[in-house]
Amino acid sequence: MRAQTAFYLLNLCNPVTKEIKVGLLAIVALVALFIGFNFLRGSNVLSSNKTYYAVYPSVEGLNAGAQVVLNGYKVGQVKSLELMPEQNNVVRAALELDKGITVGDSTKAGLSGSLLGSKSITLLLGRNTKTFTGGETIRTTTAIGIADAFQAKALPVLDTVGSTLSHINAFLNKDTELSIQGTLKGARGSTEALQALIIANQANINQITRNFAQMSAALNKSTAKLDRIASNFAQLSDSLKSAPIGPGLRRLNSTLAEAQGALKSVNSSLTNQKGSLGKLINDSTLYRNLSATAASSDALIKDLQANPKRYVHFSVFGGGKDKKKTETTVSPNGTTTTEVKQTSSVK
Repeated sequence: MRAQTAFYLLNLCNPVTKEIKVGLLAIVALVALFIGFNFLRGSNVLSSNKTYYAVYPSVEGLNAGAQVVLNGYKVGQVKSLELMPEQNNVVRAALELDKGITVGDSTKAGLSGSLLGSKSITLLLGRNTKTFTGGETIRTTTAIGIADAFQAKALPVLDTVGSTLSHINAFLNKDTELSIQGTLKGARGSTEALQALIIANQANINQITRNFAQMSAALNKSTAKLDRIASNFAQLSDSLKSAPIGPGLRRLNSTLAEAQGALKSVNSSLTNQKGSLGKLINDSTLYRNLSATAASSDALIKDLQANPKRYVHFSVFGGGKDKKKTETTVSPNGTTTTEVKQTSSVK
């Protein structure tokens, strides 16, 4: 009871004015506004994260609050961007990293982008010889993302496409436009002429259509006949399939083999010079003898026709005088020999 009374008396002795309350409320509001503004920017003033710096010649598309990623995982954010005119207008980015991330002299901060155009910073860690504790400047690199590589490849292609479009626009001048318009007019005239031709020959076209319809009907009627023909072919195929063609082919092959053997035997006989046929074909002596015999026979026949009395003599009364007979002989080498012989008459 005494303590409560003393506290009441103290409050009466030290009254808090409205001005002090308003001032305290304003201070609290400003602190909350500052903390909230930095929080919306991605910076937490109450956190124990460490801040590092990275310097880039250009940060096109990079904004404060952009992500800082390591192996695809967010480990921090861009706290602020500052232009430095005294260093050829390079841009220094303040990177706020989680306190569990260790960086050093081998760490690189790569500026990479996405396909949508936004930029981020990717950390590349290595074997550090010196570990940073905060406030140091990290080495930088650019164009390490897939989007950057794609952009580097796509830009020359886009330039080529632009150049091609420029050439096409230069090609499509007034003369070309007039030529294209003339071509279109010609095509339109051809279309109109074709339409007029179709209208003029509408009756013939209708007749052709009717003929096609009649032909289709006739083909439909002939379907049954075609089915029967197909059935007959199927039966013929089945008959050929079941026919004993194999034994016949084997007998034919056997006959052909025997004929081939006979032909080989005849050929061997003709080429063998020891046989009669071989000697007849290959030995020229027999040929010359046959030729000489044929020549002798021919000479004998001619002499017989010319002098029949030398070879045939008839005596009705008997007792004739001795006659002389001339014989002409042709040797195998072609030499002709004539010999006169004395003959006695028949009594």
